[in-house]
Amino acid sequence: MKVLVTGANGFIGKNLVFRLRELANTEVLAYVRGQDVASLSVMLGQADAVVHLAGENRPAAVRAFADVNVGLTEEICKGLLVQGRAVPLVLASSSQAVLDNPYGRSKLAAEQAVLALAKRQGNPVAIYRLPGVFGKWCKPNYNSVVATFCYNKAHDLPVQIDDASAWIRLVYVDDLINAMLGQLASGWSGVLRPEVAPEHTITLGALSDQIDAFKNCRHNLVSERVGTGLIRALYSTYLSYLPADKFAYSLPVHGDARGSFVEILKTPDAGQFSFFTSRPGITRGGHYHHTKTEKFLVMKGHARFGFRNMLSNEVYHLETRGEQPQIVETVPGWTHDITNIGTDEMLVMLWANEIFDRENPDTIISQV
Repeated sequence: MKVLVTGANGFIGKNLVFRLRELANTEVLAYVRGQDVASLSVMLGQADAVVHLAGENRPAAVRAFADVNVGLTEEICKGLLVQGRAVPLVLASSSQAVLDNPYGRSKLAAEQAVLALAKRQGNPVAIYRLPGVFGKWCKPNYNSVVATFCYNKAHDLPVQIDDASAWIRLVYVDDLINAMLGQLASGWSGVLRPEVAPEHTITLGALSDQIDAFKNCRHNLVSERVGTGLIRALYSTYLSYLPADKFAYSLPVHGDARGSFVEILKTPDAGQFSFFTSRPGITRGGHYHHTKTEKFLVMKGHARFGFRNMLSNEVYHLETRGEQPQIVETVPGWTHDITNIGTDEMLVMLWANEIFDRENPDTIISQV
């Protein structure tokens, strides 16, 4: 299958082209700014489908809205008509097509051009009226507030917010690309106006605060809930704007004669991750918890865990080695410790179900 993508060097175009090239038996025909109409005509004659993404958002002259958003769309439709190509056509329009301004009128006229094509020749047409689209490779300080906020904050630059309470509508570029790929694979007929799901809403103030929280997690180690939904997509987008010299960051190391202790990551409601080292013969711990729970994983070395039931004084020991990964859980009501019984430094990963609270540590000293 050959797919012609106009605006292939733009934000959405780059993301779509990469995904298309990951598919077997798919060839991308890329039409980019600066190419002439003759090359467009050749590609229209080869394409099995057209995804028309090219457009002007913030041209130097208002006339460019009509020249590109309308003119290029009409050229595509004319080329398909002249060559008798009733191939599917996907159009990236805008939610602003309902507005009476130069940009909105140009997007509406582009829609009308492809609708006329569908009516005259029967081309399957899918028109996406898109709200703000965000994600990796979007140009900052252009037409995406998400890109601008992410870029500026990642580069320690200020952002300007005129109305923090203003709401914006957003779709994530990966969700859009998934929708378009699914549309191309569906073999539809007629005219469709598909919607990209999910669509997100957020205020400018909340957007700015959320990106600040992503940035601050390197210092307070508290991760946002980045596993699902809008926060997941925003976090991925923010990271994509980090300069290469900020890919890594250091963690504070707490050390003494026993070894070192490093906190790695904290979560709002799923605990925290740490690791520690221990020299041969050193015992760590010697305390119990009423509610706090932990998971230990010896990644290197040979450990002996000791447990004593605080009610019955029952004592239990177990050993674990880095060569045979095994999780050891601490149980509320049992005091516990861990001893390096090997000959080398021991490395242990530790998860606790809550962030350590110095005011309420739930950690009571008691030897095994």
